[in-house]
Amino acid sequence: MTPLQRQIDRLNEIEGLARLGYAARGLVYLIVGWFAVTAAYGSNRPTDTKGALVELFQNPFGSVLLALTALGLAGYALWRVMQAVLDVDHVGTSPKGLVVRAGFVVAGVIHAGLAVFAIKLLAGQGGGRGDGEAAAHDWTAWLLAQPMGRVLVAAVGAAIIGTAVAHAIKAYKASFRRELDADPDTMKVICPIGRFGFAAKGLVFAVVGSFFLVAAWQSDSSESGGLLKALQFLQQQPYGPWLLGVVAAGLFAFGAFSVVQAVYCRIDGEAAERQIRAMV
Repeated sequence: MTPLQRQIDRLNEIEGLARLGYAARGLVYLIVGWFAVTAAYGSNRPTDTKGALVELFQNPFGSVLLALTALGLAGYALWRVMQAVLDVDHVGTSPKGLVVRAGFVVAGVIHAGLAVFAIKLLAGQGGGRGDGEAAAHDWTAWLLAQPMGRVLVAAVGAAIIGTAVAHAIKAYKASFRRELDADPDTMKVICPIGRFGFAAKGLVFAVVGSFFLVAAWQSDSSESGGLLKALQFLQQQPYGPWLLGVVAAGLFAFGAFSVVQAVYCRIDGEAAERQIRAMV
């Protein structure tokens, strides 16, 4: 058996990793949503995705759970990159298709970063609940120091807001249904959960994108922020506990939807196999 054939035979393992990845992403957002819900009632404080990994690590059997989550996040990142490079979903090379494939790459990079963060936690290299915010400030400061830095930061903000709009459209149209292989009765249960989850995540992305636009306008990296800052911002608004509670429930729903995706998502390993053969 040639090395290529061995790699093709492992595509089922890649599918398994992708499904584990959806489940891992779901677990992370379930934790984020839970902490945000309890923060709305004043018994806790919000956390972001990195903070969720820290919380997972600090629980009983945390090392085992975090190791599985890291593996899943890496598998999810791998699958997203394969979707972009191999075009297994047949989105094509039209402007819209290229934007979708670019989104796959961004998602892959983000979740690969979370996997690396989890591995660092397992290796005892620390990590705190505010690491995500510190990272956002650091690379925003780096962008601002580049030629046309304010334009670059503004472009990041615009891209995040564009993602927020895409999430809102997906929530409205429930277009995620075509990605799932579930019977009609099951879909009736899944659909409201997915819609609520994407709507809440879209709202959070809109807030995060606005932070980067403000950072670009004021040329101040401290104005940028991520998920944690967005949740804290919502908490500080009029009727903040109610607003945060609704968004938190939505993020929890997105986590539940991701777990559902682990079971019902269409993952076309055969298409990936054909693409690899074609490339060779």
